[in-house]
Amino acid sequence: MIWPAEDLWLAMVAKQPGLTVEVLPAIDSTNTELMRRARAGQTESVLLVAETQTAGRGRLGRPWHGEVGHALTFSLGLMLKPADWSGLSLAVGLSLARSLDPQGDLGVRLKWPNDLWVKRPPMSTHTPTGWGKLAGILIETALPAGMGYSSDQGREQGRYCVVGVGINIAPPVAEGISTAPLGLQDLQNGITAPQALMKVAEPLLATLLAFERTGFAPLQNAFNARDALHDLNVTLSDGRQGVARGVDATGALLVDTEQGQEAISSSEVSVRPL
Repeated sequence: MIWPAEDLWLAMVAKQPGLTVEVLPAIDSTNTELMRRARAGQTESVLLVAETQTAGRGRLGRPWHGEVGHALTFSLGLMLKPADWSGLSLAVGLSLARSLDPQGDLGVRLKWPNDLWVKRPPMSTHTPTGWGKLAGILIETALPAGMGYSSDQGREQGRYCVVGVGINIAPPVAEGISTAPLGLQDLQNGITAPQALMKVAEPLLATLLAFERTGFAPLQNAFNARDALHDLNVTLSDGRQGVARGVDATGALLVDTEQGQEAISSSEVSVRPL
């Protein structure tokens, strides 16, 4: 598989001097590798792409395996020091959705807090809700080596942020999953993993740098316009139920419950349509 590593580097290095682009034939996990490097003191900016992942991870430790050509799996690592980290996964998801479906015509939507969903055709019987999962996001951070969690110097220098992305390219085969996956090729016939990477990588870097300056608040309305859960009945991980009403300026999910409207942070719950 031919990857446009030089073209990507040229597009991205102007925004982030010193950034490198690496493409590996196989690795356990691009996120795991960049976190290993960060803990060893290697906090350079890097886009790490894997043709195959043998131990990819999603949210809550769920496995994500990428076969050659069937999925695009990569991680973007760089030092960031935003005033507030809240809503970062939502900003990343919005960047991916805009890159893959600029006008929203393909039906790519954002499932809070870190998945891209696509509305299936009305006649589909894949899932009761008619949604298919296109992509997932995993964000991890680490302090520079030698700095404790209470270090003033660490707070001033920020954290090394690793943004992992997995996008289905070929239509996956999956059974027994509440939200069955679909592939980008279901939406754009013939698109390849390298072509998808060219669409998403540079805008993602720009989004991260903008987030560092301004946080999530400027993206609130754009996220809500693509919110897959808007006005749906949802069940929270603690069993509470309500109706999703979009997100607030920090990226918290707003849910109307019997006790009133509550703001739910990504670290507290997972949600599913009823």
